Amino acid sequence: MRTLVLDQGYQPRHVIPWQKAVSMLYVGKADVVEEYGEVIRSPRVELKMPAVVRLRRRSPWRPPKIRFCRVNVMLRDEMTCQYCGEEFPIGDLTYDHVVPRCQGGRTSWENIVTACRPCNEAKGGRTPAQAGMPLLREPKRPWTLPTVAPGAEVRRVPELWRAWLGRAA
Repeated sequence: MRTLVLDQGYQPRHVIPWQKAVSMLYVGKADVVEEYGEVIRSPRVELKMPAVVRLRRRSPWRPPKIRFCRVNVMLRDEMTCQYCGEEFPIGDLTYDHVVPRCQGGRTSWENIVTACRPCNEAKGGRTPAQAGMPLLREPKRPWTLPTVAPGAEVRRVPELWRAWLGRAA
């Protein structure tokens, strides 16, 4: 299990292992905002596993450095075609330039989405508006990505985090 860390203003900062979150709680660096149902027990203490914690002190914000690559785009878009909404295995998804390269579109977080092959072929060298194929979500640079075990499907964002992420993750 992982724990979402919020800054003092309740904005998402990063994701950490739950063990590190418990250490932060123990030394007084953070407060629990949301808890999972699982209970952590030691000989002297019993507490619920933290799902979301908030930092007590202000710390400088650094923008995350998430590498732009095919797998990270697939993770950001949750292995879902951004036109038809169907979920696919990674091998059945393609990159799609929202503004096609032939119209001056760039290969960037803000102009690439995942698309199944039939939707990508139907859209062709047109924009979503020109093709009459609206996007499910506008592409944005992600602040974090779900973690993936080798060979496993993408894990969904925990329900307890969704209110803090500002979108239906």
